[in-house]
Amino acid sequence: MDFTSVTGTLLLLFTAAVSFQGLRSSKYMDAYKFEVDAILIDRQWYRLLSAGFLHGSWLHFGFNMIALLSFSFALELKFGMLLFLGLYFICLLGGSLLALYIHRNHGDYSAVGASGAISGVIFSSIILYPSSSISFIVLPIEIPNWLFGIAFVLVSIFGIKSQIGNIGHEAHLGGAITGIMATIFIDFGLIASSWWLILLLLVPTVAFLILIIRNPAVMMIKEYWGEGVIDIQDAYTGRKSRMSRQEEIDYLLDKIRTKGIKRLTKKERQRLKEIRGE
Repeated sequence: MDFTSVTGTLLLLFTAAVSFQGLRSSKYMDAYKFEVDAILIDRQWYRLLSAGFLHGSWLHFGFNMIALLSFSFALELKFGMLLFLGLYFICLLGGSLLALYIHRNHGDYSAVGASGAISGVIFSSIILYPSSSISFIVLPIEIPNWLFGIAFVLVSIFGIKSQIGNIGHEAHLGGAITGIMATIFIDFGLIASSWWLILLLLVPTVAFLILIIRNPAVMMIKEYWGEGVIDIQDAYTGRKSRMSRQEEIDYLLDKIRTKGIKRLTKKERQRLKEIRGE
């Protein structure tokens, strides 16, 4: 790990100052963390970036900053300070935007951390240097960059689908894919040299995003990955036990958003009234 990155060090110091203030003041934390209703209803768009400089604990901060310093020197050397800084911020934004889309119906969802930006930095390094290796503090082994990247994408997709644990898989995946696209934009020649890795990373991600956009039920019903067309009525019959109240709300809201409220069936309208307590 090289600690000589000027940009990485400055980001660390600024993030440390903001995280310190957030950890000592819940009011400060609440004012700047990622929060769906505050962003979508109150239009506090700054939270898409400000949340990336807050952390839930010093352990959380430490892991993120170690990863930042581990990769920042090589990228700063490759791109220069300004481009590297731009890469960091656009990956942070990309991670937040995907998290916002996935949780758009979860008004009380909140998050903090630089994970989206860090994921972008890591994936930028992966496609620049696919034959290099990544090692972990807790595991005395080295994993090829390309293998780590593929595993990371698949774990993130399953993490988003399962919604298990208090991990921002959406920000991880959004930041990672933004990092890949931004790096290709900066160095277009990577398409020729690392095309195989770019495809291996982007194809499953793009396929998953298209799937959840075209079929929102994938994110609403457990163990369902888009096999066949699921109508809300199916969820009330054979699949009802697999759909929670919140998942029903999400499904109905997505149908209203994509097709309009007039496209709700009589049973769906009745169920929506029951959920709302009317």
